[in-house]
Amino acid sequence: MSLLSAQKKSIDSQGNPGRMAVIGSVVAIFFPGSLIFGFPGLMGPVWREMLQIQSGSLSYTMFFMLAALGIFMFFVGKWTATLGVSRLMAIGTVLTSAATIMVAFVNAVWMIYLWAFLVGSASCFIYSTGINTAQRWFPHRRGLMSGIVNLTFGISAAIMVPLYRWLLVGIGYRSLCLSIGVLCLAVGLWASRYTELPQIITSGPANIISPQNPLVPIDMMPMQAVKTRNFWLIWGVWALMGASGVTMVTVSVNYGLFRGYELSSAVAILTAFNITNGFSRIISGALSDRIGRKITLSLSFVATGLAYLALPASQSLLVLSLLAAAIGFGYGTLFATSAPMISDCFGLKHFGVILGLVFTAYGFVASVIGPAVSGYLLSVTQQDYTLVFRYLAALALISAVLIMGVKPPVAATAK
Repeated sequence: MSLLSAQKKSIDSQGNPGRMAVIGSVVAIFFPGSLIFGFPGLMGPVWREMLQIQSGSLSYTMFFMLAALGIFMFFVGKWTATLGVSRLMAIGTVLTSAATIMVAFVNAVWMIYLWAFLVGSASCFIYSTGINTAQRWFPHRRGLMSGIVNLTFGISAAIMVPLYRWLLVGIGYRSLCLSIGVLCLAVGLWASRYTELPQIITSGPANIISPQNPLVPIDMMPMQAVKTRNFWLIWGVWALMGASGVTMVTVSVNYGLFRGYELSSAVAILTAFNITNGFSRIISGALSDRIGRKITLSLSFVATGLAYLALPASQSLLVLSLLAAAIGFGYGTLFATSAPMISDCFGLKHFGVILGLVFTAYGFVASVIGPAVSGYLLSVTQQDYTLVFRYLAALALISAVLIMGVKPPVAATAK
């Protein structure tokens, strides 16, 4: 029996706990995802009016959120083996709930920054462990299973933003935030009970075999990984494409308002972005298992760049939404396909820690060169979105070139 067949048989015999671990991860990440990808865009105009501040002040919201990712993703990767997935997800759930209840009483911009930092930190405890769990339970379908978790992380905002907007009008800002905080706590704590790493990974073979790569990769130590060309290419892509994609979260609604649409209509641009940000994660994750990670990533990044270039010349809400959807697809593909690419290159044994090191690019660089720089450019150019969109397009197109240089190493042919 081949090693691949043995892995499948061993995992399938524990299929129910494996499926429950993936389901638990999916449910736990739902509300944090809706807040990360939905709240900054939806609440930006609301917070500006409540606090009487300029949009430039809110451009730093995503900086604090992504900085938290850069800090905690690494530590969560280290803590997963000692504290366990279930406990870490529960911690993330409590942080998300506490932050959302706190921001219900916002009276200064620093409270928005604190909310962003706490929610960003919380997402590390849930997202990193969820992706790790899904890949370890189903190593022969890593792209698909990590894509399922990623799908929920991205699509949750597309589902919830229209509902949040409706509730914002119906029950008011404070009641909305309090309701989300309580619901997130109840759902997340329930879901975290079903998530944990499979015993097969700790007592059985740690190497991975996938249909696209029938060779056994080396399990690298984190310090070995950072000395490789592959690591820095992936790191650079997360800095550049991460910046290009995440900026749409903050500029989408504002650009719709700039074009003269009402808030209810402008939200459609953000919703379109989040729909494909979600669905691309399972589509591209599964597709990458078949045609390869590099091709999947590069094509989606090119589509993102072209969409950004076309945005300034577009007038109708439908076209604007379709272009935002193309950007969302590339952004979601970055999340869904990079995770299995990292395990292709460096193995699964230290996946969480290496993912955390890669995420420093997203947290500390993408947050600055994306939302912060874009907000600054808009402020000093009197809302020149054409310049900003060309800049974001360049980041995406450079990423498409960089990712093609990644070459996963292998140790031996699988028998």
